[in-house]
Amino acid sequence: MKQPIWKPSEERIKNANMTRFIEFVNKRYNKKFNGYFELYDWSITDIADFWAAVWNFVGIKASKQYDRVVEDLSVFPGTKWFPGAELNFAENLLRYRDNKVAFIFKCETKPSVYITYEELYRIVGRLASALKKTGVKKGDRVVAYMPNMPETAIAMLAATSIGATWASCGSELGVQAVIDRFSQIEPKVLFTVDGYLYKNKPFQMLGDVKEVVESVPSLEKVVVVPYVGEKPDVSTITGGVLYKDFLGEGTTEEITFEQVPFNHPVCIMFSSGTTGKPKCMVQGVGGILLNHLKELIIHADLKRDDTIIYMTAPSWMMWNWLVSTLAVGSRVVLFDGNPGYPDLGTMWKLIDDEKITFFGTSATYINLLKSQGFKPKEKYNLGSLKSIGQTGSALSPDGFEFVYQHIKSDVHFNSLSGGTDINGCFVIGSPVLPVYAGELQSPALGMKVKAYDEKGTPIYDKQGELVCEAPAPSMPLYFWNDPDMKKYKDAYFAVYPNVWRHGDYIEFYSDTKGITFFGRSDAILKPSGVRIGTAEIYNIVEKFPEIADSVAIGQNWEGDQRVLLFVKLAPGATLTDELKNKIKIALRDKASPRHVPAMIIDIPDIPYTFNMKKVESAITNIVNGRAVTNRDALVNPQSLDYFEKILPTVQK
Repeated sequence: MKQPIWKPSEERIKNANMTRFIEFVNKRYNKKFNGYFELYDWSITDIADFWAAVWNFVGIKASKQYDRVVEDLSVFPGTKWFPGAELNFAENLLRYRDNKVAFIFKCETKPSVYITYEELYRIVGRLASALKKTGVKKGDRVVAYMPNMPETAIAMLAATSIGATWASCGSELGVQAVIDRFSQIEPKVLFTVDGYLYKNKPFQMLGDVKEVVESVPSLEKVVVVPYVGEKPDVSTITGGVLYKDFLGEGTTEEITFEQVPFNHPVCIMFSSGTTGKPKCMVQGVGGILLNHLKELIIHADLKRDDTIIYMTAPSWMMWNWLVSTLAVGSRVVLFDGNPGYPDLGTMWKLIDDEKITFFGTSATYINLLKSQGFKPKEKYNLGSLKSIGQTGSALSPDGFEFVYQHIKSDVHFNSLSGGTDINGCFVIGSPVLPVYAGELQSPALGMKVKAYDEKGTPIYDKQGELVCEAPAPSMPLYFWNDPDMKKYKDAYFAVYPNVWRHGDYIEFYSDTKGITFFGRSDAILKPSGVRIGTAEIYNIVEKFPEIADSVAIGQNWEGDQRVLLFVKLAPGATLTDELKNKIKIALRDKASPRHVPAMIIDIPDIPYTFNMKKVESAITNIVNGRAVTNRDALVNPQSLDYFEKILPTVQK
C-alpha cells in the first residue's frame, strides 16, 4: 500500500480555508460532508449550487446580483454563467485600501521595492484616468510587452477598471511572437519598457518595441516605463510617451469602476504557438475571478497575512493567477530576472528575507536544484514557508521526494495542472489531504475531470486522456476571430463530443484518488501501437546523475514508429556506450521494452516554451521532415539548430 510523504497536521486541517468552506456548504445546504472527496463529488453533481457557494464564500463584489447561476449545462461549449450579474474585475482585486503591503518587487540583486494597498489604489486610479483621456473605453484592448514588475499589474488593473480587455507578453518573447499575438486582437494602447535585466546585464528593447508598433497599426499610444535607463528616447516610436508623463495626465479622484456583465471579456490569453499562429482565447470577467479565488483561497489556503511568490512572467497564466491574489489581501512578490543569479540561493534568501509563505515554481527549477545538488534546507531557515506550488510540466516522484528531503519536511507541496485555456487548474492540491510522491492530490473543485481511453470510456489505474465532462465558468467565452466557434470546437471537442479533451495524458489512482501527469497527449509515443507518455521515460532517465535533462520523440520509421532519446549531459559527463546501455536496461526493467529508444544522442540544449514546457512537437517535426512554424514561441529557439544539424544521423 502506498505511503504518503506528507500529511497535514490536525491544526492545519482545522485552520484551513478548505475546512471553513466545507462547514459553509454544510450549513448553507444542510449537508454533512466530512472531507474533501465528499465535497468534490457534490461540486460536480450539484454544479450550480457549488459555484453559488464559491461566489458567496470568496466574497465576489457585484453591483448587480445574478438571476441564476447557469442557464443550461448541456450547452457545451457555450454555457452561459451568472446571467444578470454585473461587476468589475479590478474592483474585486482592489477591495483592500489600507497601509498593508500589496506588492514587493524584487529584481535579482537590487533592493526590494514596496507598494501598499492604498498606494496601489491611488496609482491605478491615475492610470485609469489617463487611459480614459486617451480614449480607451469598455471593450478596447490594452496590451503589455513587459517584465514581471508592478507597472505591468498596475496597467492591467487600470485597463480592467474601465472595462477594457487585457493581454500581455513577457519581455522575454521574441518580436515575431509578440506581433503574431497582438496583431490579431488590434489593441489601442501598448505598455512596454526600454529594456530588462537578466543576470544583472541590461537588454535593450526599444528597437523591438518599434518593430512591434510598426506591425500593429491599431496602436494609438505606446507607454514606455524606464527600467534600464532613466529617461529613454521614445521619439522614434509612433505614439510613444514616457510612463511618468502619461501618468501625469490622470487625476487622483476615486476610481469609477465600469460595471460589466459576468461574461464580458477581461483578458485574452494566447496558446504557445509552437504549431502555428497562437490561438487567442477570450476569457470572461466573472469566470476568471471566481475560479482564481476558488483556487487561491480554498485550494492554496491563502489568507490576508500570507506572502506569495510565483516564478512567472506576464506571458504565462500563472502571472494572472498570482496578481489575482490581491483580492485576498496577501502580500504579492513580483520577481524579475534569473532565479539562479548570482547563485541558486537567490530565491531561498528572498523567502527568508520577505517571510514568504507560498513559493510557486516549476518542475524545471526543482530538477535544476536536484541536478546541481543544491539543498536549500542546509543553508536557509525557511521557517515562514508553508506551501510550495509547482506547475509547468510533470514532476517525477524523485522530484517530490527531493522537496521533502532537501527543502522542507513539513510543507504542503501543491502540484497543480490546468492550462492557459482555463486560466486555472483542472487538478490541484488541497491543504487537508496527504501528498503522495509523483501524484497531484485531487481534481479541482467543480472540475468534472476523468481519464478516458481511446473509446471514450472512463478508466482508473491506467493511462488515458484528460477530459472534463461538464462546463466550468473560466473556460474561454470564444476564440478571437472565430465567429462560428470552429477553432474552439476543433481545439477541445473534436475527439469526444460534448466533452472537453485537454490534451494531457494522465492516470487516476483508485486507491489514493491522486493523479499523475505523463506529458502532452500530442507528444504520446506509439511504437508498435503501444501508447507511451514521454514523462514515463524522463522519470527514469533523469535519475541518472550524468543526465541533466532529456527529451523523447517518436520518429516515423519503416511503417511504424521508433523512439529517439536526446539527452543533455550534466557538466563533466560523457555519453559512453556503457551509459547508453545502463539507460536502456533501466527503461526495459522499470518500464517496458517498448520504452527503450532506438537511438540515444547527446545534445547541447532542449527546446522549452516560455511556460517551461518541453517542446517535443518541434523536434518531432524536424525529425519527421516537417517545418517548425513558430520558433519565437520558444525561450531558446537556437536549440533547434542542432537537431537540424544531426538530421542525417537520425535518418539512417
